[in-house]
Amino acid sequence: MAGNSFGTLFKLTSFGESHGEALGGIIDGCPSGISIDFNFIQQELKRRKPGQSKIVTQRKEADEVEFYSGIFEGKTTGTSIGFVIKNTNQKTKDYDHIKDVYRPSHADFTYDEKYGSRDYRGGGRSSARETVCRVVAGAIAKLFLKEITITAYTSSVGNIQLTQEDTINFKEIEQNVVRCPNAEVASKMETLITSVKKEGDSLGGIISCVIENVPTGLGEPVFDKLHANLGKAMLSINAVKGFEYGSGFEGTKMRGSAHNDIFDTHKKTKTNYSGGIQGGISNGMPIYFNVAFKPVATIIQKQTTINTKGESIEMQGKGRHDPCVVPRAVPIVEAMAALVLADFILLQRRFNSTQ
Repeated sequence: MAGNSFGTLFKLTSFGESHGEALGGIIDGCPSGISIDFNFIQQELKRRKPGQSKIVTQRKEADEVEFYSGIFEGKTTGTSIGFVIKNTNQKTKDYDHIKDVYRPSHADFTYDEKYGSRDYRGGGRSSARETVCRVVAGAIAKLFLKEITITAYTSSVGNIQLTQEDTINFKEIEQNVVRCPNAEVASKMETLITSVKKEGDSLGGIISCVIENVPTGLGEPVFDKLHANLGKAMLSINAVKGFEYGSGFEGTKMRGSAHNDIFDTHKKTKTNYSGGIQGGISNGMPIYFNVAFKPVATIIQKQTTINTKGESIEMQGKGRHDPCVVPRAVPIVEAMAALVLADFILLQRRFNSTQ
């Protein structure tokens, strides 16, 4: 299986399955001398881990990371950082009934077609549990980025969404289980998720992200545009179906005279429909984008599907699953954004050194 690495200079290679002994990774390219706040990394993992509230999967995992290399006396050494997160609460028997069944909208069929076999225990490598490795690497990338602030939050769940009239308070994000920056809207989202969970169904939603204090000059103008790599990063996350930055699709309804970002005498723009990126390169304004997540594929309702013999059968999801993945995906979006920015910071340093 290829495609287990992400990044050019600041690179993460991950390994492991949902119901294997452990998941882990190797981070290459992290500069030396970065102070590692282990409590911060663990807190980032806590934001993603299962069982954190009644509206997410009740799988109980401590998600404690163990580092094996690349850190000495609390600082990075510049060598490869190796880490592992052990699985401790697998319930493989919950998946015995789908051993020879292709679940709708899962990777079961495509894995079988491509590899001739699949790990049916929670989806194996295709499980969203793999993202625990991204959060570890993303936390270290955040420690490297220092001055850059990355803030993601839930902006919609199902048909409930933040509007321009709603007050957004970033301090509110971690004060509610859905990670919405508006308490009133968050309450409505939580009620909806709880209701849908009782029906054995699932919901999708949107995560918005704002990146502040980004230096100018990050990104390459052709195939490695900054927004293109951010898009790839977000679309690599499980259940993501869409990515838009800046004015996005709404910008198509505007005229150029209104959409153009006019510069002031301080080299800032009066508006920011560009989303902080022009010509594929950061312009110093805040970067903002939206990531769309589909409804979770595993639902506790009966569905018609086929088995490995191509026979039509009826199946029903079992075990512990998120009715809406969006709240737990907020730190994952931040982590992937941090990995992209860390990579481009290092690429820009290399470019500057050759000038």
